[in-house]
Amino acid sequence: MTIEVTTLDAETDADEWNRYVERSDGTNPFFRAEALQLQAEDTGSTAHLLAGFKGQEAVGLFPVFEYRKGPITGAFSPAPHSWSCYLGPSLLNVNKLKQRKADRRTKRFLEGCLEWIDREISPLYTKFVAAEFDDVRPFIWNGYDVEPGYTYVVDLEGSEDELLKRFSSDARSNVRNADEDAYVIEEGTNGDVERIVEQVANRYESQGKSFKLSPEFARAVHEQLPDGSIRPYVCRVDDEFLGGILVVDSERTRYRWQGGVKPDTGIDLPINDLLDWHVMRDGLRDGVETYDLVGAGVPSINRYKAKFNPRLETHYQITSGAFGLDLLVDRYQKHR
Repeated sequence: MTIEVTTLDAETDADEWNRYVERSDGTNPFFRAEALQLQAEDTGSTAHLLAGFKGQEAVGLFPVFEYRKGPITGAFSPAPHSWSCYLGPSLLNVNKLKQRKADRRTKRFLEGCLEWIDREISPLYTKFVAAEFDDVRPFIWNGYDVEPGYTYVVDLEGSEDELLKRFSSDARSNVRNADEDAYVIEEGTNGDVERIVEQVANRYESQGKSFKLSPEFARAVHEQLPDGSIRPYVCRVDDEFLGGILVVDSERTRYRWQGGVKPDTGIDLPINDLLDWHVMRDGLRDGVETYDLVGAGVPSINRYKAKFNPRLETHYQITSGAFGLDLLVDRYQKHR
């Protein structure tokens, strides 16, 4: 039986799409219909919710954003410069299949999606970032360029003490020796979401770097996604906000989405070590399997992340089209 690729509507078919999202192991809250709508609005693009079916059985999801501006036509997942968490394709109901059938199903689903994209969008440039999706061969076979990217992942297993013992000596010391009466770490409010994003934006600005995640978008996903999907972990001293981390929470994985900026307060407190420890400890208590530190490609940051004894995992950047067109997209984004 062939696999039929069709589109679902982000509004009228939201419940159906979200049921498939919840059943797929390779998704996160940014796959949800309401999050896709917010990403489209924030980036001036159009969300297409591609779903593959074998008969009545859903076999794959692929949210794709169509971007049109002047001479530019692009297809993206995630949306162009949205700073959202991983998207790209995701599969359903493949774990029960033998390898040959799984390979065939993956190939047919992806080729059906790529045919739809070529036919309906005809992009001059395409860029997808696929994580928790290992079989990128169909993209290569269809002429796409595939480059690896890297992230650090901490396995949340064993007892809390065993997890802490796997940290570097300085990280263990920072967690164990911090005066618990001197600070509070808690899940904050929607206003704290904005504080975390603004703190990150200020750090990027001080380094002369561009940062396009708007506080309004971050607050909107925190408000509109199901409770617990976006968790603003914050550290306060004497009720004053010092720093925080925005955590994206799925059933199996917590993602360190934004935050972790070292504040210039003069207070002698390892704020980020404590924040990351609380995120991991709470995830372990809730039965979450992994903590994705979201990125292992920046040497200046890797040293900090590596002290939690993570393992290196690969994701993929998949592109097609005119070289440098993504820079033109970036230029249009800045002036839209």
